[in-house]
Amino acid sequence: MKKLSYAIVLFGSLAALSASVSAHDNSGSRNACRNLPGFAELRSALIAARNTPNGGLNNDMWASVVNRDGIVCAVVFTGAGRADQWPGSRVISAQKANTANSFSLSGFALSTANLYAAVQPGGSLYGLSDSNPVDTEAAYKGPSENYGASNDPLVGKKIGGVNTFGGGLPLYNGAGLLLGAIGVSGDTSCADHNIAWKTRDSLGLDHVPNGVNPANQDDNIIYDFNGQTSASGFGHPACSTDSTSIANSFPKAGS
Repeated sequence: MKKLSYAIVLFGSLAALSASVSAHDNSGSRNACRNLPGFAELRSALIAARNTPNGGLNNDMWASVVNRDGIVCAVVFTGAGRADQWPGSRVISAQKANTANSFSLSGFALSTANLYAAVQPGGSLYGLSDSNPVDTEAAYKGPSENYGASNDPLVGKKIGGVNTFGGGLPLYNGAGLLLGAIGVSGDTSCADHNIAWKTRDSLGLDHVPNGVNPANQDDNIIYDFNGQTSASGFGHPACSTDSTSIANSFPKAGS
């Protein structure tokens, strides 16, 4: 009986310790997200951006925000229900956010669109897409009915993953501090970029210090990839005349 009693006490102590650590981690995750948009603010900004012309398929969208540590802070969608958007775009949006955060610096921004040409075979970053795998346990953890809600199972988790087409942008506050990134998915990659750009602008987190786009020295998409080469080295394929025109009309980020 003594052994059983000791086992029960030990089990109880371990369970209490685990709960304490979990609570501390969750508290830390929430605190680390405190300077980033919350669920309601992100969803409102995303819906407003999605409801403008973006040159795509006019689809409903997913968006995710991660903090500087790559922890997911919010996941939202624009439709009436989670089935109104491409289901696969939920994880892609988080991947894009992780990518833009992972490869941007306090003084230099890279959007996911800026990475497209460099990761093609023969490109300077070929193989990058395989470098930071998605945490599949976090990505597909249930319950599914919470996907895109304020208690989405991704929130508080590190998603990982690298995505190298339009839709992911780093987030800089008015002081130029890099806080994390946003990822948007659900339409063509070009429309995804346009919607992400407008959402970031609406949130006031577009104070990009520098970037590879030669026109404005920011992280806007560059349409100089001809299927084989990119003059800038950071080009992206065009999706439609409209999406190209819209992106090219954007003023310098933060202006």
